[in-house]
Amino acid sequence: MNIKIIGVGKLKEKYFTAGIAEYKKRLGKFANVSIVEVPDEKAPESLSDAEMTQVKQAEGERILGKIKDKEWVIALAIEGKQRSSEVFAKEIADLATYGHSDITFVIGGSLGLSPEVMKRADNTLSFGKLTLPHQLMRLVLIEQIYRAFMINAGSPYHK
Repeated sequence: MNIKIIGVGKLKEKYFTAGIAEYKKRLGKFANVSIVEVPDEKAPESLSDAEMTQVKQAEGERILGKIKDKEWVIALAIEGKQRSSEVFAKEIADLATYGHSDITFVIGGSLGLSPEVMKRADNTLSFGKLTLPHQLMRLVLIEQIYRAFMINAGSPYHK
């Protein structure tokens, strides 16, 4: 299985990169994992609606440029589908069983994802109504992917 995580912006914090590297290493026995960073769009602190749309559009084009046709895309969004870790694990196992061995997760920038990226997504995922920094979301996501593989392997990691 191939897992790709596309994130907007460069991850600078060493504590996030260390955590992500650890889970990526652990996942190595289950899947090939790649992290793809696309540049965020530079924007002033306060934006008009039109400017927000332009920022999301530019970031969305960069994201879509990193997605291949055969990839099963799961977009992370507050309005996405919430599920338990067990249900998430079953969905990942089912994707592999039914021929979707290339799964791509997409994490947008601080303004979220463009409508075009959401349209390309085969599914959505939400970790709740809380707003989390997109840098932290990468770490949370990769840990949950690891947890899913551990659940599917029958490991006691998930208690």
